[in-house]
Amino acid sequence: MSIVVVTGGAGFVGSHVAELLRDRGHDVTVIDDLSSGKRENVPDGCRLVELDITDAAGVRRAVDGAAFVCHLAAQASVTVSVKEPARDLAINVAGTMNVCDAAAATGAPVVFASTGGALYGDNAPIPTPETSPTEPLAPYGASKLAGEAYVGTWSRLHGLGNVVLRLGNVYGPRQNFEGEAGVVAIFSHCLLNGQPPTVYGDGKQTRDYVYVGDVARAFLLAGESEQAGTYNVGTGTETSVLALLDSLERSAGVAAERRFEPLRKGELRASALDSARIRDELGWEPAVGLDEGLARQVAWQRQEGQRAAA
Repeated sequence: MSIVVVTGGAGFVGSHVAELLRDRGHDVTVIDDLSSGKRENVPDGCRLVELDITDAAGVRRAVDGAAFVCHLAAQASVTVSVKEPARDLAINVAGTMNVCDAAAATGAPVVFASTGGALYGDNAPIPTPETSPTEPLAPYGASKLAGEAYVGTWSRLHGLGNVVLRLGNVYGPRQNFEGEAGVVAIFSHCLLNGQPPTVYGDGKQTRDYVYVGDVARAFLLAGESEQAGTYNVGTGTETSVLALLDSLERSAGVAAERRFEPLRKGELRASALDSARIRDELGWEPAVGLDEGLARQVAWQRQEGQRAAA
C-alpha cells in the first residue's frame, strides 16, 4: 500500500480523488486548510492534515514519503482573482511551488489540477487541443499557467513524471452552490428552492461540462502511470448556459424564471476541450454523459436539502 497525498482533498473535486485513491488501496493523506473544503468531505479512512499550502515547511512534512501527490488545493474563483490578484498569486503560484518542492524532496511525481477554458482564452479553436496558445483572460488563468510552469520545470529538473491535467467545467455531488465556480450546483439549488437562477450574459456562452467521477479517474490514471505530460480532461462538447439550465429543469422537474445580469469580467465566451491525448496515452475517456451526470447532481442536492431540513 503506497502513500498518496491529495491537496485540497476536503474540497469538491479533491474529495472524489481521495475517495477513488482510497478505494484503489492507497493510503491517502489529505492536505486542506478547510477555508472552502469541508471536514465531512474527507473520505473515511483518509488522514486529514489541516494545513495551508503556503506553509512550505508544513507541506514538506506532510508530503514526506508519498508515492505521488495530487495537487488540487487552489484559489479557484475568477472574480476573486480579478479583485485580489496577490492572493491568487500566493496560493496558486507560491503554494504550487511549495508542493512541487516538497514532492521533489521525497521523489514523488505531482499530478496538478490546472484549468482548460480559463487558460486558452477566446481565440482558441473548439474543441481546443493542448497545443493551442495560452491566452488567459483573468489572473486565475495566469496563476494556473504559472503553476504549470513550475510543475513542468520541477519535472525536468528532478526527473519526475509530473502531470498537468487541464480540467473542463467539473460538476457533480459535493459541489458548493455558495461559490461562483459551480454553476451546476448553483442552478440546481435555485431550482430545488424555488429561486430564479441568474444567467450572466445572454446565456449562449458555452463550457465543457465533465462529471467529477470521470475527473477523479483521470487523476488516478495519471498518478499511477508515472508518465509526464499535459492533458486536457473534458468531453469535447460545448454546452451553453441556457441548454444546461434546460437540462437541469428537466432533471429537477421544475421550471423557473431566469434573471439576466451582465457577463462578468474575465469570463470566456466559448470552451470545449480536445481530450484525444489523454485517451491515447493514458486510456481515459469520459464515461458519464451530461444528462445522466446532471440527474445525479440534482438527486444528491435534493437529498442534501432534505437532510438539512430534517
